[in-house]
Amino acid sequence: MLRTNQPFLDYLEALYERQPEKENIIIKSYAKGERLLTQNEDSTKIMLIRSGITKCYFIEENDKEYIVEFLGKGEIIGEIEVIKNVPCLCSIEAITKVTVYAMSIPYFKDLLKNDLGLNNFLLDVFAERIVNTSSRASYQQLHTTEHTLSQFLELKSKEMELSKEDMAAYLGISVRSLNRSLKELKDPDAEE
Repeated sequence: MLRTNQPFLDYLEALYERQPEKENIIIKSYAKGERLLTQNEDSTKIMLIRSGITKCYFIEENDKEYIVEFLGKGEIIGEIEVIKNVPCLCSIEAITKVTVYAMSIPYFKDLLKNDLGLNNFLLDVFAERIVNTSSRASYQQLHTTEHTLSQFLELKSKEMELSKEDMAAYLGISVRSLNRSLKELKDPDAEE
């Protein structure tokens, strides 16, 4: 549920420290609720989360929000859009205070051409995303909302504070359905 990537963070911290002028990679901060990237807009930087937690989400045609993932330290954002030369596929919003390493696009493209280490990290990230997406989809198909919700609540209580709207958006259900499921979890005999 909360994705992190410490090796990628270590790699980018080393790149940041080796810069003579600190201009290709800068450190940028975002307040809780602030957007790092906005769906359908052009990205001006590639970012790697240094600290904090973000949510990655789509706004569907019916204006419903669907949270794809929660991203933490070491997770890269904006790279697919630069590689494919497309506007942002989703929005990324800080749900805690967030600090990122923000890389210029020309520097990122240069690294893509010349740095095997970056390419290996990106391949690993892309493979991990495919595995996580397919695992989540099959899990949600095979388990009841209540079961998925109980797993989610257990993890959430350890790692982050989320609104009911965000929990519903992550589970792909309405807040009303979430409330019913929460009630069912509290009192499984309530409907009998």
